[in-house]
Amino acid sequence: MHFDHDVGIIGGGPAGSALAAYLAREGLDVVVFEATKFPRPHVGESLVPAANRVLRELGLLEAMEAAGFLRKYGAVWRAHGSRHVYDHDWQGVTADCAASIRFDERAQEGVHKPYTFHVDRGRFDQILLDNAEQLGATVHQEEKVTDIQLGEVPVLTTRKRSVKVRLVVDASGRATILGRKLKLRVRDPVFNQLAVHSWFKNFDRGTDRADHIWVHFLPEPDAWVWQIPITDELTSIGVVTQRRNLLSAPTAKSLFWEHMRKVPELHDRLKAARQTRPLRFEADYCYAMEQITGDRFMLLGDAARFVDPIFSSGVSIALSSARFAAPVIQDALAKDSFDASDLESYAEVMRRGTRTWHRFISVYYRLQVVFTWFLRHPEHRLDVLRLLQGDVYDEVDPPVLDAMEQLASAVESNPEHPLRGALGTLSSHAFAPKF
Repeated sequence: MHFDHDVGIIGGGPAGSALAAYLAREGLDVVVFEATKFPRPHVGESLVPAANRVLRELGLLEAMEAAGFLRKYGAVWRAHGSRHVYDHDWQGVTADCAASIRFDERAQEGVHKPYTFHVDRGRFDQILLDNAEQLGATVHQEEKVTDIQLGEVPVLTTRKRSVKVRLVVDASGRATILGRKLKLRVRDPVFNQLAVHSWFKNFDRGTDRADHIWVHFLPEPDAWVWQIPITDELTSIGVVTQRRNLLSAPTAKSLFWEHMRKVPELHDRLKAARQTRPLRFEADYCYAMEQITGDRFMLLGDAARFVDPIFSSGVSIALSSARFAAPVIQDALAKDSFDASDLESYAEVMRRGTRTWHRFISVYYRLQVVFTWFLRHPEHRLDVLRLLQGDVYDEVDPPVLDAMEQLASAVESNPEHPLRGALGTLSSHAFAPKF
């Protein structure tokens, strides 16, 4: 039976380009269809250290250094809000609720640097896609896949060509082209977040841990601001909040500045800086797929699952999904068998990892500023750091998540608890994690 390529990949972002590189390096015939022309702007600019494993395996760490991407050594959390919410001192949870971590506090297998990177996604994604092409993948940019036919001989069709492949891989990001076609997509039953963001030039980051990512708790439940250094001069600033807030602030500009005014310190520093990009909305933040593998298809990265970006998990999940998918695909090609059962080992490890991310983020939103207590606690600090580093795939139920959920439940069930006013609006009763 004739096939034009072994593997057809929809999407040239981090998941698709990393998988193409892994497979092409082994001599497999891979084609990538990317709907846009690179470079293009994209949200998701801060990596976690687990991403370094893939970058090292694909020989890209030197390219990352040569590109001048800023090094990311850790993260900082800081709360801003009215005293009646945060004015307490319960076992070290003080009014400012500030906390920070450094990645070098915990050794991480396969990661040999004490830092990862903040990236301009336009340049970063270009590096990954160019690397895949240099290793032998066929790359077609500005070719959107308009039709997918599965079956014994899968066919991918664009306006320029149709190709027959042995295996279809959907790495189309939040477009989830194949997932939508197969009606696999399921909205997260709890999270209904959206983000609005832009870049600012000469924003005053201060001198304290300016190379870290900063997460600012806003003085309202379930809302926060990211602060990510992109270059020495450019900083990415984004507001994440509940979609319901669009009712009071229906435009990106009004929503962004309405929330920034609640933090005068940040607001004044932003007003003194120069906005260099239009404010952009990002919605449809949280969803899953009923299945991520099937006969002759796989879903990777955001096309398989997207969780709230509070812990910079997006690119790491994308790169890790490529890393886990590559050997499974090689085995399937060697056996010339592409049934769902042949691909299940990939699905299993990805379900385990993304379920851990989702559980971590869920309890984080329940705890809100109380989360920082676990960062300060000597018994829990390194276990939380492990999750923040992106090591989420080899342990089904990390014990630290049990401890976080137990504390959240204890506070939620006690109206007189001194931390009750500091929690988010989401509670244990809101969650139905079936993914």
